[in-house]
Amino acid sequence: MDVITAIETRRATRSLAPTEITDDLVRDLASHAGLAPSCSNSQPWRFVFVFDPAKLEALKPVFSRGNQWCHAASLVVAVFSRKEDDGVIRDREYFQFDTGLAVAFLILRATELGLIAHPIAGYNPEKVREVLSIPVDYQVITLVNIGMPAAEINPTLSPEKLEAERERPERLPLERFAFMNHYGG
Repeated sequence: MDVITAIETRRATRSLAPTEITDDLVRDLASHAGLAPSCSNSQPWRFVFVFDPAKLEALKPVFSRGNQWCHAASLVVAVFSRKEDDGVIRDREYFQFDTGLAVAFLILRATELGLIAHPIAGYNPEKVREVLSIPVDYQVITLVNIGMPAAEINPTLSPEKLEAERERPERLPLERFAFMNHYGG
């Protein structure tokens, strides 16, 4: 699969089927995420790859009520970083941007492997830190839920999420976010 195909086929669906998670798969995803660019090559991203069944069970309470579908993930990747680990140029802090680039690389590699990799914001960061022993000075930026695409739609989804599961949500037209030579129409 080429990059264009991975970008065009990537979907953050919520109906996940189980898949075997191996050390080799984790190394593959981590090594490709680690190839992302970063300010001054700082590489501020940190990941905890969770696939042990007992640890996945311990993570269930961290998810918000609307994210119960995450309980079906075979792998949850906790993504975290801190300002001190990346470039700060005047008032510009790059750690979140650079970590986002690494997550994008991870997601595209997972897509290439036929997996769904769905990042979320609906979780309790303090509980994530506690369950995974992440130091308090790190910001938990996202949890990426990974599994195989399921044949059946997850029954816990709201009507709005059910619709997004069936068809890719509409994307903004280019004119709304891409401008030529200056901002505005």
